[in-house]
Amino acid sequence: MQDARVPQQAIDVFSHYYAQLQAGATGMIAEADVEPLTGIDRAAHLEVSPEDARTAADATVVIKLNGGLGTSMGMDRAKSLLQVRRGLTFLDVIVGQVQHVRRAHGVRLPLIFMNSFRTRDDTRTALAAHPGVEVPGLPLDFEQNLEPRLLATDLTPVSWPADPDLEWCPPGHGDLYTALQTSGILDRLLDAGYLYATVSNSDNLGAAPDPEMMAWFAASGAPYAAEVCRRTPADVKGGYLVVRRSDGRLVLRETAQTPPEDAELAADLTRHRYFHTNNLWFDLRVLKKTLDERQGILGLPLIKNRKTVDPTDASTPEVIQIESAMGAAVEVFDGATAIEVDRSRFLPVKTTNDLLLLRSDVYGVGDDFRVRATVEPPLIDLDKRYFATIADFEARIPHVPSLAGADTLTVRGDWSFGADVVVAGDVVLDEATPNSGDAPGRAARVAEGTRLG
Repeated sequence: MQDARVPQQAIDVFSHYYAQLQAGATGMIAEADVEPLTGIDRAAHLEVSPEDARTAADATVVIKLNGGLGTSMGMDRAKSLLQVRRGLTFLDVIVGQVQHVRRAHGVRLPLIFMNSFRTRDDTRTALAAHPGVEVPGLPLDFEQNLEPRLLATDLTPVSWPADPDLEWCPPGHGDLYTALQTSGILDRLLDAGYLYATVSNSDNLGAAPDPEMMAWFAASGAPYAAEVCRRTPADVKGGYLVVRRSDGRLVLRETAQTPPEDAELAADLTRHRYFHTNNLWFDLRVLKKTLDERQGILGLPLIKNRKTVDPTDASTPEVIQIESAMGAAVEVFDGATAIEVDRSRFLPVKTTNDLLLLRSDVYGVGDDFRVRATVEPPLIDLDKRYFATIADFEARIPHVPSLAGADTLTVRGDWSFGADVVVAGDVVLDEATPNSGDAPGRAARVAEGTRLG
């Protein structure tokens, strides 16, 4: 890490976690040690004056996590450069959202991306197409730190001469706090008079900068806040907040931190009612003070992430990535809180199912660049054998069907879609769909202008 010029503070953080890993730490959080989260504010009930909103927005910075390549969808560049609407990438929409708030409220509102070493160059090139997005005196991005991937067999750094980049990984988005300090961005923001940060993933276009929420956070006096939504059966695998019985602090509990014997209670939507959106807020002054007091190590819970050296080749050696979640910082700060937000602030694109919805007429993009549902979104389930990667998805769905009248769309088998297809109600396409004109197991096509359902 020293040879790679990783900052000493980041090396110290890695060493902190490595010692835990050697000692057999699992990061598990038992159900017996926690209570459900209850009694939190709701964004729908906020009453904020225009002046309070403007004042808070002028003291806030928007940070977007942009280190992902979208490898689960077969991508090899920054996921934020993927087109999500006709002519618009994630990046274009994010920039548009920020610039709208600047114009509407007459505020500075910097936009800063946390890139990884794999996404930085592509992102900077794309941002060059948006003159004026940079706030004078502040950069548009900073880079996550690096750490070595470890062989699962003996915890030594993996050697992979065929592609040395695969020997390294970012240390999870919990590195946000370390990278803000080691990059100098934290001090520069404070020196420029910024007090608060709102942070979210770049693939979640629902997390648009919201001056009313900025005013809520400023008035709350909380050092840290997390946005949560009501859980549904589709959210049982995500992280959620709980209250630790020993000290009453809020704690983020990820699926990987749940003991198998607690899985049933963890999935109980009547017990644990909210999931963590990974949209969060923090006071820059408190973060600076806390990092200084802890000598740069916040001590977030360890996440032990198992992968293969080459994520696209399951036959390559198993490695461990030492990670932490940025949302886990909720337990670090005295007085940390949470707020319930509408589901519209959680629109992540993790699969091509999500992408199909976002590209369809189910969603619209307004003049303020906010992405809003026009109808209740249907459930999409595309066959992973043929639609999991972007290349396969776009080859089979060059024309996005109308989904505004759909309840569900399930595709099994190798189907392609012509132009002007309309899906209504519940539709299932399978390898043996009657009248498809194709034998089971062969590619089938939904012809132009077809109405399904």
